[in-house]
Amino acid sequence: MSRSWRDALAYYPLLPIGALIALVWANTASDSYFRLAQALAFPVNDIGVAFGIASLAQDVVEALGPGHALRWRTVRLPIVIAIGGILGTAVAYATYLHFTDEQILGDGWRIACGVDVFVCVALARLVFRRRAAITTVILFAVTSDAIALILVSRRPFATSADAVALSLIVLAVVVSALLRRFGARSMWGYLAFAGPIAWLGCYWSGLQPALALLPLVPFFPHAPRPLDDLGSDLHEHARLSHFESVFAYPLQAVAFLFGLTNAGVLLRGIDTGTWAVLTASLIGRPAGILLSAALFRDHLFRWKELFVIALIGSVGLAFALFLSTSVFPEGPLLTQTKLGAIATLAGSGIAIAAARALRVGRFA
Repeated sequence: MSRSWRDALAYYPLLPIGALIALVWANTASDSYFRLAQALAFPVNDIGVAFGIASLAQDVVEALGPGHALRWRTVRLPIVIAIGGILGTAVAYATYLHFTDEQILGDGWRIACGVDVFVCVALARLVFRRRAAITTVILFAVTSDAIALILVSRRPFATSADAVALSLIVLAVVVSALLRRFGARSMWGYLAFAGPIAWLGCYWSGLQPALALLPLVPFFPHAPRPLDDLGSDLHEHARLSHFESVFAYPLQAVAFLFGLTNAGVLLRGIDTGTWAVLTASLIGRPAGILLSAALFRDHLFRWKELFVIALIGSVGLAFALFLSTSVFPEGPLLTQTKLGAIATLAGSGIAIAAARALRVGRFA
């Protein structure tokens, strides 16, 4: 696992700490908590999260670059099961609502499409010894979340985005390409000149602003490394000119504030939306993953390993919480779906139990 992944797992406990504070605060002094959460929502969710997503994308791009260990054949399966998982999520969510009278919750299926990258990576490392399995989980989770962010954009991007807004995103990519062409060795030039342009273009067009840095990441300074490399301190990317080195500690603060901002929910709000998100995540997504893997027929895993991978991918937690704020305004619907997102953490226990029962990975 690369350095940024190890850093992520090292600071990830700050996110549940922030989430725990948010839960206690929301249920003991809700007025003051929700005032704070509303004030933090924009800087944390629309700006801070963009840096976290860029850090994840940096790992993937470096692993896919020339001379790296990750091949495109390895990438195809995670992309296929990510799409299959989202389709399974949508079908399961719609099916559950079909038997209720809560059709107002119809848009909530997009919330269940979120996958908690860090919990999934931690589970994959706990269960599997094979690099291929861990890499597949990482790529699956990142792909799922990228698609989910597009799905929760404020309006259909391809059909109604303003031409000027689109041109700003293109301009940001051109600026990044020029910086790369002229040998910019530090990521500060990309963030200072191209970053704000890309963010404004995303915000103006209706595309989720957290995606703003994603098209710029391929131009950042890179160094070869596999996704699960534990010896990455020796790599060139550890220099302070590289994105993940500079933002290692600021992302700790983002993780804490993310939990504090998004996890505060009244525990008395369990209702249809809670069960719909839970059903879609714990049943629909694993089913979609397994079905798409069966149709793909080009993978290196046994079926019991794929079954455990599918269960690992059922955990939405932090990212599903983030998506919920983009789908529903403050109110009962948001409360219900947030509780469902938190409840998907049960998928981690189910995945470990399945790995033990099937003797997969370290339990073999």
